[in-house]
Amino acid sequence: MLIISLIIMKAQAMDIIIHIARREDWERAKRIGSYKGDTLETQGFIHCSLPRQIINVANSVYTGKRGLVLLCIDPRRIGAEVRYEGVEGGDKYPHIYGSLNVDSVVEVFDFEPNEKGLFKLPLKLERL
Repeated sequence: MLIISLIIMKAQAMDIIIHIARREDWERAKRIGSYKGDTLETQGFIHCSLPRQIINVANSVYTGKRGLVLLCIDPRRIGAEVRYEGVEGGDKYPHIYGSLNVDSVVEVFDFEPNEKGLFKLPLKLERL
């Protein structure tokens, strides 16, 4: 039974994309039903990562920032287009080209840095 559960968790992890959001922005999105993040207006898409990419992104872009959450998103539920893009020969990152409908977010984790300002995956995501 444990092996079956782990296989299911692994399959779910491959289907999840993650976005780092400010907690206050996520709370506002839940009230209105959609989330735009801080780059949809300026860059035309919402930056996301695969689970294996998120810690590098967090520690490169958000070091020391507090009040963040990880939005775990099922890309099959997103109403907008999702493209996997990156520089040639580099890693591809999921980008959401439009508002994120809040019902596509399947789980939310508080995401606070440690005393050195660095991030670590929540234990549940580490296992995936």
